[in-house]
Amino acid sequence: MSRLVFTGASVVVGDGSVLADTTVVIDGDRIASVGPDAAGPGPTGSVRPDDRVVALAGRTVMPGMVNCHFHATYHNLGSQPAPFGLEEPMALQVVRAVRNLERLLLAGFTSAVSAGAPFAIDASMKTAIDRRLVAGPRLVPCSRDISTTGHAGDRSFPSHWEVGALGAIRRSDGPDEFRRSVRLEVKEGAEMIKVFVTGGHGTVGPREQTEVTKGELEAAIEAAHQRGARVRGHIANKEALLMALDLGIDIVDHGDGLDEECIGRLLATDTPVVPSMLFPARFLASMGGASLGFTDDMHHDIEAMAAILPLANEAGVRLVLGDDFGALNFPHGPYADELAYYVDEVGIPSIDVLTWATKHGAEVFGMGEELGTVTPGKLADLLVIDGDPVADVHVLQDPDAMLAILQGGRLVTDRLPVDAEDPHR
Repeated sequence: MSRLVFTGASVVVGDGSVLADTTVVIDGDRIASVGPDAAGPGPTGSVRPDDRVVALAGRTVMPGMVNCHFHATYHNLGSQPAPFGLEEPMALQVVRAVRNLERLLLAGFTSAVSAGAPFAIDASMKTAIDRRLVAGPRLVPCSRDISTTGHAGDRSFPSHWEVGALGAIRRSDGPDEFRRSVRLEVKEGAEMIKVFVTGGHGTVGPREQTEVTKGELEAAIEAAHQRGARVRGHIANKEALLMALDLGIDIVDHGDGLDEECIGRLLATDTPVVPSMLFPARFLASMGGASLGFTDDMHHDIEAMAAILPLANEAGVRLVLGDDFGALNFPHGPYADELAYYVDEVGIPSIDVLTWATKHGAEVFGMGEELGTVTPGKLADLLVIDGDPVADVHVLQDPDAMLAILQGGRLVTDRLPVDAEDPHR
């Protein structure tokens, strides 16, 4: 069987280290070897006659990235009344999801953890991707949004309409309803449950408003864990964050209100955080600084998170990428903008942000032993970049710089330069 052999590569391993002048060998769906002599003399490193050998001449090999907060069905409808398109017909949302998931893959994100979709669309997308009916990243499917009556996301219909069809959310009140909602979503294929714990962070509800009781959140987490699912929570104040950590929540979305006490609790529980700072920053900028009723404290929240996030990163909190692409004034497509934002605007070192996107992301995805680093034996989800994302993370924003995307050893895109192929193959 033909192998793919990259020689002379700069390897961003994914764990914060970089290897220069390195050979990476892909055999089937796995990384067979990584090292300076991997394709050189010797029984284990020799090049086989049918190997495809590509001399990269310093170009970068890195792990496929992981988006840990993705809404495949989100779509900015402008002045339309339905927020983000979530109450449009299911068939239309499916078409949109297919398109957005393919966009994500072609941007170098070979895996994704959903942050919510209605009508069990995520579960169907995972099946379609696994069967190669459509192109897309490895996917952890998420549920509808679950929270209480009148919570920040409860905009499916105004109360005076008196309709009861189940749409983008499951309104639940009391522990028993939360348990039932979780079980119904898991029955429909959700492996991740999304709970709106607070308002804030780009919602119409204030961030100080905790929208579930401790008993309700505890019931949701218990029910999910009993069924082998995980729970992620939209959380934008300190008190709710600490409550959720005490109850064993699996992923914290946003984490506005983070402080040093919260950092200590996140480290103690090893709970990952998806800051998702780019959407509120872009939204606020597009409004000329006016919050348009989303929250009067949006500017303050962005500044506060920008100040605390480098401290959380240095302390070792497991931070990951993912944001509300497709929301208001924040279109799907330029997903690598998020990496540039954290480097340019928040001051996180590029090598750390790349670790968020790879090693940390793979761990949150649930395949840290199989993905996330360029390590022998792991699945070959890899990117070949014409440039150095450590020196200039903006190269990941350039589609022309994405020379190859591999998913399980299979070339999803192949623009490797033929004239760079090793003449001794």
